[in-house]
Amino acid sequence: MDGFGIIATLIIGAIAGWLAGLIVSGGGFGLLGNIVLGILGAFVAGWILPKLGLYIGGGVIGAIINAAIGAAIILVVISLIKRA
Repeated sequence: MDGFGIIATLIIGAIAGWLAGLIVSGGGFGLLGNIVLGILGAFVAGWILPKLGLYIGGGVIGAIINAAIGAAIILVVISLIKRA
């Protein structure tokens, strides 16, 4: 991955993590936490959404939406684990 790819991944991850923090109340972990959450969310969404038959368009907007959905799933799972 070149320098631009790494920067794009970090920006998309940060935006997705921030959006997931807004969607799931009480979520969000600061800038670095949101970047990590967004990147992990992209992996989760890339694994779960196709199994459910959901395909969101490509490009940067599609990547942000997919990563935000995955990050929101992660935040919900984390909140369920904290309650247990």
